[in-house]
Amino acid sequence: MEQLTVRVARKYRDAADIAVFELEDVAQLPLPPFSAGAHIDVHVAPGLVRQYSLCNDPAEQHRYVIGVLRDKDTRGGSGALHDKVQENDLIRIGAPRNLFPLAAAEHSLLLAGGIGITPLLCMAEHLHRAGAGFALHYCSRSAAHAAFRERIAAAPWAQHAHFHFDDGDSRQRFELAGLLADSPRHTHVYTCGPGGFIDHVVSTAADFGWDPQQVHHEYFGRVASKENDGTNTQADGDQAFDVRIASSGRIIHVAADIPVSSALAQHGVCIPVSCEQGVCGSCVTRVLEGEPDHRDLLFSDAQRAANDQFTPCCSRSRSKMLVLDL
Repeated sequence: MEQLTVRVARKYRDAADIAVFELEDVAQLPLPPFSAGAHIDVHVAPGLVRQYSLCNDPAEQHRYVIGVLRDKDTRGGSGALHDKVQENDLIRIGAPRNLFPLAAAEHSLLLAGGIGITPLLCMAEHLHRAGAGFALHYCSRSAAHAAFRERIAAAPWAQHAHFHFDDGDSRQRFELAGLLADSPRHTHVYTCGPGGFIDHVVSTAADFGWDPQQVHHEYFGRVASKENDGTNTQADGDQAFDVRIASSGRIIHVAADIPVSSALAQHGVCIPVSCEQGVCGSCVTRVLEGEPDHRDLLFSDAQRAANDQFTPCCSRSRSKMLVLDL
């Protein structure tokens, strides 16, 4: 995967526990283009890679902007960026990838929870530039915890943005049911933030009979939900199976108690892994034969049913053999 070396042109604190990084090419050349909803891999340290959404206008090519929330249970990524990476430092990143793209729609509803505002900011910039209809609703614990408030207030699309603070008065509280009920059925919904926030949006939309193909989401960091508590991707009764590497025909055995990605790495077949929960998409691998046992929080039901890709960091196999496009 393509990697770039960039310079931290600016670093600043934008809200409680949120640092913003502006990244530029070391020679001040144009950076690879990106689309709304894209993210980059940030190589924080050897073997430590984290994904952060790009939140600046996708029409820009002179910089990438990311917002990083310091995770109170950090595993080294956000803490290192907050404490160790400074202005003018050089860091390695991956070229932009987009697993959360905008669909063509007459109207879009952007629903952000906390740091989940970052990809939706990028979407708002694109939709405004394209002259498309949209509304942005930004939910946060308080004004002090809401990043990019000044930027949103100064944006030419500020009239489309609405803030909802947990400690605010009842008149500004986020009322999702009413919002969905009042939205035209051709609207596409995009939501990003904590797992509980996303689950609430997805389940409420389902209760109102919304087409799942019109509800798009992207999780941030570790996930806690009814299906995945963020701590264990193995399950009682897991069975061993084999994977075959299509390019060489090599067969690698995957024991019942280890992830596919670990089994591959033990045999010198290394794939990018970051979240290890099927959230970030770093490890997505094409499946040529066999039936995956999907345990991710990334793919839609339709994508899972296709059985042509899976997340080897957490997913397994229902068949005795999976043939991987490696």
